[in-house]
This record gives sequence, C-alpha cells and structure tokens, in this order.
Amino acid sequence: MNKPTINIIAAVGKNNVIGLKNALPWNLPADLKYFAQTTKGKTVLMGENTFISILEKIGKPLSGRRNIVLTDKNKKFPDVETVNSLEAAMKITGDEEIFVIGGASVYRQMLPLAEKLYITEVNYDGAGDAFFPTIDQNQWLLEKAEPHTKDNKNDYDYNFKIYRQLK
Repeated sequence: MNKPTINIIAAVGKNNVIGLKNALPWNLPADLKYFAQTTKGKTVLMGENTFISILEKIGKPLSGRRNIVLTDKNKKFPDVETVNSLEAAMKITGDEEIFVIGGASVYRQMLPLAEKLYITEVNYDGAGDAFFPTIDQNQWLLEKAEPHTKDNKNDYDYNFKIYRQLK
C-alpha cells in the first residue's frame, strides 16, 4: 500500500496557541491567503471541530481541495469524506499529498508522521484554549523563514516557517 505524503499547516501564537472558542484568536488575512495558496489542489485532513469552524466561517467545505473529516462519532457531512480513524484516512488517500489543518488532537497524532510543517508563527500572546504540540528542534530542521511586520490589514507580526522532519 502506498503511503501519503503528510504535511501539517498551522498558525501558532506564543505558548503554542492555535485557537480560542473553536476559532482563530487573531486577524491575519495574509496567513489565510498563504494557507489557501499552499493547500489548493491538495487533500486536507481535519477534525470535526475544525470542519465545523470552517462551516461557521465560510458556510461550506474548503473549495478546490479534497476535504476529509476525522470524526469518532460516525457522523456524515455533505460534500466531504468522513473517516473514523487516521488509519482509514491514510488508506483512502493512497500516495496523495495531505495537509493536516487541525485541530489540536489531530495535530498531536499526526506530528510524528509528518514530513513537513508549514507554521505561521504569530506574535500573539493572548488567551487560547487549543494548542499546537511543541516542535522538538532536534527532530525538525528549519528550511525557510519569511518574517512579516503587522500592517493595516494584519494585526500581528508573523513569520512563515517551513520545517522538514529529520529522519
């Protein structure tokens, strides 16, 4: 059986915050654009809460991508594929390139399997209730960093970083 190429993409604040009340706790249109460009035409894998937050924000699954939702409740959602285990997700994706897009539990489970991390570090130190796992600098090599300063559209300084897992 062929294995998919697994990548993780996340915007992460200080103290590894990724969410607050099932939403992003910051306004960063540049990161949303980067996310869209990076994942377009790919398969995205997400947990149920992440999918629900997308529906609440844009009213439909992410367009131009194969959407797979991991749920342990055997729920079905329109216009997406649902699986009840990571193994099932790996099976149906074959050798596709997958982007894991959240949430915290899915990130934790998939981090050891990922080849690359696309992390937007956000200079946000406010409240959060969902967190990204700690990136072990001994297991990941920083390949690229692209810092940006806050402006009239983006409320915080941010840095696009790409890490590759050392095997």
